Amino acid sequence: MQSMLHVMIWVALGSALGGPARYFVSGLIGRHVGETFPWGTMAVNVSGAFAVGLLAAAATIEGLMPMPAGWQFAVTGFLGAYTTVSSFSLQTMALALDGEFLKAGGNIALSLLLCLAGVALGYGAGIVLPGAGL
Repeated sequence: MQSMLHVMIWVALGSALGGPARYFVSGLIGRHVGETFPWGTMAVNVSGAFAVGLLAAAATIEGLMPMPAGWQFAVTGFLGAYTTVSSFSLQTMALALDGEFLKAGGNIALSLLLCLAGVALGYGAGIVLPGAGL
C-alpha cells in the first residue's frame, strides 16, 4: 500500500498538468468558436469524460495501467483538474441570469448527454483497442 505522501505527489503532479491543459483547451475553443456559449468548457468536460472512460477500461485489463499510481496521477490528478463542474455551473447560471434560458438549458442537456456519451465511448474504445492488437 502506498503512503499518503506518495498518493499526494501523484495527485499533485497530475493536477499541475491538468489545470493548464484545461486553460489551454478551453481558451483555444473559445477563441475559435466564440464565447456566447461555453463551448470551451463543454469541449474540456466531454474530452475529459472520454478520457476517464478510456482509463477506466484500461484499468480492467491486467497489467495495462499501473495501479494505483497511474489512476491517482491520470484520473484523480490530471482529469480532476482538467474537467470542471464549477465552471459549467457558473456559466449556466450566468446564462440564466442574462435571460438566456434556452442556452442555459441547452448547456445542461448537452453537457449531460455529451459527457455520458464521452465516457461510454472512451470505455468502449478502451475495451476494444487492446483486443485489436494496437
